Amino acid sequence: MARDAIPIPLREGEVEIDAVRAQGAGGQNVNKVSNAAHLRFDIRASSLPDAIKARLLRMKDHRISADGVVVIKAQTHRSLEKNREDALARLRALIASAAAVPRPRRPTQATHGSKQRRVSGKIRRGRVKALRGRVDE
Repeated sequence: MARDAIPIPLREGEVEIDAVRAQGAGGQNVNKVSNAAHLRFDIRASSLPDAIKARLLRMKDHRISADGVVVIKAQTHRSLEKNREDALARLRALIASAAAVPRPRRPTQATHGSKQRRVSGKIRRGRVKALRGRVDE
């Protein structure tokens, strides 16, 4: 999928990561320790190339808000550092999917045989429907 993909470095100041309390079971530490990582990345204010910014903003992804901010919450690991790495990896994967330039679609025409098969199927179906009429005795 990644045709001509170039690794895009993320600047430290563009990514904002906060420690928040994770959901779910956590034992004795559940109300004391903030282990989940909440990442925010403003697409419009970033140093990404304009083409990648435009593709990111056009994406239909629930992690991208209406004002162009990527919000990722990572809470699968028990340590904050691993969750931080996981959130950054998911952001890099999202940017890499937008950096991959889609191949232009080449319009094709239907073959002669496919047209004939379509028309003969329509004729056959029409004959079946014509036989469904009222029967005269």
